[in-house]
Amino acid sequence: MTDLSIRQMVETDRQEVAELICVSTNYWYEQHGMPRIFAAGPAGADVFYRVYGALAGSVGIVAEIAGRLVGSCFYHIRQTHVSLGIMNAHPNYFGQGVARALLRHIIRVADQADKPIRLVSSALNIDSFSLYTRAGFVPRCAFQDIALTVSEDGIADREDTAVREARLEDVQSMAAIEMEVSGICREGDYRHFIDNPDGFWHVSVCEEQDGKLNGFMVSSGDMLGPGVARTEREAAALLLAELDRLRGRKVVFLVPVECAELVQRVYGWGGRNCELHFAQIRGAYQEFAGVCLPTFMPETG
Repeated sequence: MTDLSIRQMVETDRQEVAELICVSTNYWYEQHGMPRIFAAGPAGADVFYRVYGALAGSVGIVAEIAGRLVGSCFYHIRQTHVSLGIMNAHPNYFGQGVARALLRHIIRVADQADKPIRLVSSALNIDSFSLYTRAGFVPRCAFQDIALTVSEDGIADREDTAVREARLEDVQSMAAIEMEVSGICREGDYRHFIDNPDGFWHVSVCEEQDGKLNGFMVSSGDMLGPGVARTEREAAALLLAELDRLRGRKVVFLVPVECAELVQRVYGWGGRNCELHFAQIRGAYQEFAGVCLPTFMPETG
């Protein structure tokens, strides 16, 4: 579209962006026979502006046509990469190049910074999948989205691995383990999660007797992640620790499809598949050397 323009998001866009995210996301899921993601309306979608706005290196951009906001996206410039967060186009403008224009803008930013771009995209949204693969992204790992309602009595499973609450002094060790497992680093995010200025973050770490960390897991309300672990047993221990804090609640988290033992264990807890996602990467990539448990906010492919 010749009259489409991209600009940086500002505070006065906040409500309109929340409405756009809500309407666009709910419309897509309803059109594909699934329940709304934002059942409570735009107030639930405001969390993206709130969180990305508080993280250093995060940027929001909007697409406009004749002064009307028709698209939005968040991205995050980290030490090792650029992450691409939630992207939306208004349903009235689906298929008209809005998402493509937003993506081109972010690719230019990443190329200028000489950094790869990472994201987690739905395997069910073929239009989205095609948008990214046409732009040079490559699916590197598939994840099962697991929905699990935690019993009021907790989960009748335990793992003999020491897990404790994270502290700020763990940040460097968290960065080291994620660099080892996933090849990325985002120390500012870890500090934000542990400081918990939003009131809904919690972080657990898996620690050996000598103090060495073997993984960490973040939770934000009813969603788990991001997290990494060296082994599936340690990943299970971290998941159990965070799930135990969320008794009586329905929780969603992602598990790599190739982690067969962990997947079967999650099924045993009552987990069920609700969607599939891909980690897609444009540019340099390191094979995962452990268990990667990503999330959508902030984006951590």
